[in-house]
Amino acid sequence: MTDSHPAVSDEFGEMDIRGGRVVLTFERRLPHRPEKVWRGLTEPEHIAAWFPTTIDGEYVAGAPLTHRFRELQLPQVAGEMLAFEPPSLLELLWGDELLRFELAPEGEGTLLTFTCSFDEIGRAARDGAGWHACLDLLGFAVADTAAPWSSADRWTQVHDRYRERFGAAASTLGPPPEWEGAHGSAPAR
Repeated sequence: MTDSHPAVSDEFGEMDIRGGRVVLTFERRLPHRPEKVWRGLTEPEHIAAWFPTTIDGEYVAGAPLTHRFRELQLPQVAGEMLAFEPPSLLELLWGDELLRFELAPEGEGTLLTFTCSFDEIGRAARDGAGWHACLDLLGFAVADTAAPWSSADRWTQVHDRYRERFGAAASTLGPPPEWEGAHGSAPAR
């Protein structure tokens, strides 16, 4: 499962329950300055390489956003830009999920801390594997390198580990039928 490329991480996200919401937290150490990682998080040509939807709208706090899936026939998702503080903080609503990306200089590179919070615990393993794959793809995008696998392939590689880590209650929901139609059935649960 591990590739030698620094964009690939075997550091798994953590799950916590705070205020009745599921919170997934990931850390990634990237060998690039925060300004370069910021471009990967916010420029459309880079977003397309790692984020599952577009992020359409003005990049200022309080602006409404629309998220459109590029590969799946799913309805668009409404959102809002909550914080936009280059090059250290990006926080937005993506449907019912609160996504927070914090960048901090660390030596010659960047510590990226990503948190995602939502209400339904049954999707935590599914979403944990999804965000793990997305963050690995972000690492490749920032390095200007093509990933050796697709998001769906990486999800399949890490999903069972998230099911083990987060437990049965966090593993009751799998991918939507549109995802399975595009990428094949998810591994048996």
